[in-house]
Amino acid sequence: MAATVTSTATTGKTWDGGNEPMGASYGKMMMWFFIVSDALTFSGFLAAYGFSRFKFIGTWPIADEVFTHFPFMHGVDAPMYYVALMTFILIFSSVTMVLAVDAGHQLKKTKVAIYMLLTIIGGFIFLGSQAWEWKNFIKGEFGAVESKGGSVLQFVKKGEGDKYERVALADFAAHLPTERQEKVKSKGIWFEKGESLPSYTVEEVAEGLKAHPEVLIRTEDITEKKTKTVLTREESLAKIADFNLVVEGANLKHNEYGHKLFADFFFFITGFHGFHVFSGVMINILIFFNVLLGTYEKRKSYEMVEKVGLYWHFVDLVWVFVFTFFYLV
Repeated sequence: MAATVTSTATTGKTWDGGNEPMGASYGKMMMWFFIVSDALTFSGFLAAYGFSRFKFIGTWPIADEVFTHFPFMHGVDAPMYYVALMTFILIFSSVTMVLAVDAGHQLKKTKVAIYMLLTIIGGFIFLGSQAWEWKNFIKGEFGAVESKGGSVLQFVKKGEGDKYERVALADFAAHLPTERQEKVKSKGIWFEKGESLPSYTVEEVAEGLKAHPEVLIRTEDITEKKTKTVLTREESLAKIADFNLVVEGANLKHNEYGHKLFADFFFFITGFHGFHVFSGVMINILIFFNVLLGTYEKRKSYEMVEKVGLYWHFVDLVWVFVFTFFYLV
């Protein structure tokens, strides 16, 4: 009697294109693979930031003292307000993307177009806000002096209670009759490129400090109360001999806010995320025009909207982590 052979083969060819693995199409699976790999990249960047901050925790800039600007409110101390507004706008754009995907499932072309347009507008507002924040970060507001050892010395005066207020170099620096020349080709200096000259020289800052007894020096060192160390008047005057360079704003070499790595990580991490947002906006614009042309209406499927929605939600989620690590912690 012949033995009955039991087949163990599954019905269909799941991994040969016959069926969709785990109910996801090939396009969505590839988007998930990209998101996972990109998440690992951002995780590495944030981990590097965390290790660096922990190593230099005693001299790391305080975010509440760095990001205090708000558009059309010059001179108003608004710590983290604008960053919080940027975060809200980006998260709200994620909500409109959810609504666009939901409208796509219902094959409602007009609603998909409206919500996609709102998502694009939110992305552009975020990018513009980030550019404005970069401009203020690079330009600076108060200025500082870098010591011969590379540490940053800021200037303050006594405020209300036990608080100290930052003092801008323009408020106390002297004006000495000195002539300075910037090293540029237009002035015949071809072989040596120098950095842009600051508004004041070290000598002018030193003389201004001597002439204003209310002005004190604040170092990078953070106390147990989470505030930076303010030197006495005598200690401040003694620090004049250590003045080496006037710093205004921040770049990859110098940073008036504190440790140089803070500026390096700020430009790299927020810039890398901004590139992702810009890419997402460009893709959203392409999908938006395809919606208007009725491309997905003809296919009877708005899966492309769903796939770009996955990417947009990922970008928003990454910003939540960047916001938490960089601005809040």
